[in-house]
Amino acid sequence: EITKFTVLDAEAKDDKQISDIQSFASQGCSALVVSPNTTATLTPAIEAACRTNVPVIVFDRGVNSTCPVTFVHPIGGFAFGADGAEFLKEKVKPGGKVLALRILPGVDVLEQRWAAADEIFAGSELKVVGVEFTDGDAAKTKTIVNDYIQREGQIDGVWMDAGATAVAAVEAFQDAGVPIPPFVGEDQQDFLRMWAEQKMTAVAPTYPTYQWRTPVIAALKILNGQQVPKEWVLPQPKVTQDNLQSFLKQDMPPLHYAMCGCESMAGYPAPWK
Repeated sequence: EITKFTVLDAEAKDDKQISDIQSFASQGCSALVVSPNTTATLTPAIEAACRTNVPVIVFDRGVNSTCPVTFVHPIGGFAFGADGAEFLKEKVKPGGKVLALRILPGVDVLEQRWAAADEIFAGSELKVVGVEFTDGDAAKTKTIVNDYIQREGQIDGVWMDAGATAVAAVEAFQDAGVPIPPFVGEDQQDFLRMWAEQKMTAVAPTYPTYQWRTPVIAALKILNGQQVPKEWVLPQPKVTQDNLQSFLKQDMPPLHYAMCGCESMAGYPAPWK
């Protein structure tokens, strides 16, 4: 059904993504699918694309506009943040010190994750000793965690708003020669493997990467004149100690997400390696 499918990677740069959207909008494409880099900055570019009358489908991260035909996303950032915070509330003793590691500000789902966690921590007996942005950089993450271990003497739990640098954060505790506290990670293979190998106390909330399939389905439905939900909400499971083994994929790359939605596709797993 698709004769041409063109993909551009903005490399986490707002300016490049705005340019990419403008380029696509002027090329006469049949539909435009966008995962916005940041919410507020990309909103004008999305609204401009909508005015070209090309169907715009937004997924993963949202924009401050109702002009896209549909917004595809899992249950949401609030659920992700709450899952991790509730886990630490259960596993960390009252008065325990929690370090919150975030990637960057200004992204709707990430702000929602922290908002939910912050609310839960505020109503608990846990002490949040720091909220730090890592920029998704492993070396910076290690430095931040090490600084807090030295400063506080002990960290009793780590909450993260995304798991890209979870392994680096765990390694900081190993390097310091102190026990690994209860941890909030994500469903990337490197973290799941470390969790299993180190017998960690952990949980992995997810923002499933299988959501990439639905915008493509939505685009085809729209072009075929079919109705789609204005907001298309997908399930959002989490990895726990009870189901950890079922999500471990030892033959997949470290950064492969367990919930990729690709296992039943032709050629799996070769293209994903």
